[in-house]
Amino acid sequence: MAGQRYGGPYSPDGPAASKEGRAAPPPPPFRNRRASNVSFRARLMFALPAPLLFAGLFAIGSGDPAAMLADLGGFAGLTGSAWLLAEGQRAEAAYAARAVARPPAIPRKLFAAALTGVSIAAVNYLSLDQGLGSVAYGLVAALAHVAAFGVDPMRKKGIAGVDDFAAERVAKAIDAAEELLRDTLAAAAGLRDRRLRSRVERVCDNAREVFRVVERDPRDLPRSRAFLSVYLLGLRDATVKYADLADRGGAPGAKERYEALLSDLETSFSKQRTHLLEDNRGDLDIEIEVLRDRLRQDGLVPIEGEKA
Repeated sequence: MAGQRYGGPYSPDGPAASKEGRAAPPPPPFRNRRASNVSFRARLMFALPAPLLFAGLFAIGSGDPAAMLADLGGFAGLTGSAWLLAEGQRAEAAYAARAVARPPAIPRKLFAAALTGVSIAAVNYLSLDQGLGSVAYGLVAALAHVAAFGVDPMRKKGIAGVDDFAAERVAKAIDAAEELLRDTLAAAAGLRDRRLRSRVERVCDNAREVFRVVERDPRDLPRSRAFLSVYLLGLRDATVKYADLADRGGAPGAKERYEALLSDLETSFSKQRTHLLEDNRGDLDIEIEVLRDRLRQDGLVPIEGEKA
């Protein structure tokens, strides 16, 4: 039957494959996926200034510089406000997903509300010359923005019984690890192989599951530093190098070696999480050393002490 998938004990994803050490069937593709970090209402804010753009273009044709400045300036301000709001919601979602986190360094949602108020006030003042009435319109617009979308997180988030120093160390370590994952995903975004891009995203999701374990118990941080450095640096460097090779036409065996590395990392991340949850230090150290040797032998990443 067309479209039917056949498999058996010796298929690539079958039981025999797992026994031989090959990758087990991947988890559901939507695991750890959020529908969107930006709400529909926030996306709609990009469309609302459109009438000002058309009015500004009409003012150019009619030779009215004051109206042109008011309309196009208002359009630019409100579009910038919509972008700040979207970025603020993404930062808030990242903050909410973590057990230990610092508030966003820039209160983007508050800046978006302020920019909305200033834009509305400027458009009213330049177009209608309303004076204090323009200020009132601006204040109402800013307050309505805050009422509709809220404000940015303002407090550090931690776990009861964990001192601030330990929580701060964990937050900094996870921030650095998240930066490595962002670099990895940015490098993978240029790959033409959609299946491979999805696999890199899945590996990054597995890494974030380890982050959540460390956040819940900061005592795991010293044991996880090797994971945060060796594993994630290896993933990033391999992805950057493979993306560069793929962009230049590829190299013999490069894709196979890269996919094998992803399989090893995916398995290692799962074992890392299990070892942390079971507080099994010996197995954890062995696992890290095995992967360190694996990265030294792989041609996709530089050996320690050599320049890439």
